[in-house]
Amino acid sequence: MVRKETLASLVDKGRRKIQVTDEELDEAKRRRRLLARSALRAFPGSTTYFNGSIAHGDANTPLTDVDLGVVLTAEDAKPYGPGKKSALSLMETVRDVIHEDLDEEFPKLTIEVVGRRRAVLVRFGDPVTNGQPDFTADVMTAIPHPSGCGLYIPNTKIADQWDRADPITHTKMVLQAIEDTKVIFARTVRLLKHWNGTHSKPLCSWNIKALALGCLGEPMPLVNALQVFFTHAADEINKGRTPDPAGVAGPIPLNMTRPEVHKRLCTARDYINLAIEHEAAGRPLSAQHALHQILPELVPDANATQEEADRLASTVRSGGTAATGLGLAVGLVTPTRAWGI
Repeated sequence: MVRKETLASLVDKGRRKIQVTDEELDEAKRRRRLLARSALRAFPGSTTYFNGSIAHGDANTPLTDVDLGVVLTAEDAKPYGPGKKSALSLMETVRDVIHEDLDEEFPKLTIEVVGRRRAVLVRFGDPVTNGQPDFTADVMTAIPHPSGCGLYIPNTKIADQWDRADPITHTKMVLQAIEDTKVIFARTVRLLKHWNGTHSKPLCSWNIKALALGCLGEPMPLVNALQVFFTHAADEINKGRTPDPAGVAGPIPLNMTRPEVHKRLCTARDYINLAIEHEAAGRPLSAQHALHQILPELVPDANATQEEADRLASTVRSGGTAATGLGLAVGLVTPTRAWGI
């Protein structure tokens, strides 16, 4: 007999499959602390900040990288910025100090500066997750923005050599959303990042989180959080690129054309709606089959042939259409925004 599971159970089991282990996190955070210590030694009086998946609480296994930044003092930053010096010398300085501090512990460590757009790339030559080829870190050398709002971060691919951004505020917003939703925000993002990776990566991870900040502001079942996200994200991408939640940087770039990204979001929205509709109607195998289309590696497929045949027969008997396809769900949770646009 086929075991029938609820969508809640299937989603929860799926997210546990990709949940990062304590051992991975502990070692990644230890290496991050080592890098932060080197950055502070390279630039006395500076401050460091953490961002990315580990800082945001949404890291998946395997854990392959970590992100951090160092912000120079206003005095030390004076020679740098748009129309002034690029970040190249800063990147070279932090590279040299990291080598001095970590070469002994990590004999295979290499650090790339040339050709890097934003950050020094540290390759430890020693993975955190067993079976992975390596573990890396992006170390950003940033300067305060003259307005006092956000930072200037390197961008070696443009004439000005610097972009405006606010990664510190981004992290604060994400952590607040995790608290407001009682961890549902982070768990949803983990699943969404997995969905993204198995569907040609239409969005970068930050775009996923920025969109989620616009609709996930309170606790709700994880299945409904996915439904809310895909509904909101499809609507927002249909309007245009996602604005910076901190209101500092420009719109977030997409990895595909906007119509193509919109199409993928709509397909996921329709499948999650269909899964919820099937479950509400007492068709658990059909619900699981629909959810599998969104998270194929996390949710096993189910043979819903008999359920679908019964559904079609019932539809015909009631005078409706027997057409198959993606349906529309009932009971959609109303999205709540975390910031005003």
